Amino acid sequence: MKSHNYFVYITTNPGKTVLYVGVTNDLVVRLEQHKENRGKPETFAGRYYCYKLLYYERHTYVQYAIEREKELKLLSREQKLELIRKENPHLQFLKVED
Repeated sequence: MKSHNYFVYITTNPGKTVLYVGVTNDLVVRLEQHKENRGKPETFAGRYYCYKLLYYERHTYVQYAIEREKELKLLSREQKLELIRKENPHLQFLKVED
């Protein structure tokens, strides 16, 4: 099993009314894709303008990242917010550098 960097992340819209959970191997590129898709109805993140990063986790193996993404998607909104607030108490939009 080859190890890499995989990220499970939670984004929101500017008004913080919607949460989106995703997984990627390149967080910077994926966030840029979400930003470019703003307002496009074909995707959930695009339709609801979910391009502002609130939370992310790094995983070494893709299988673990996918499992974790599935776990987070099953959480209620309040449970997701509780998780986010442990690392980001004020729900500030995060920036990720290359």
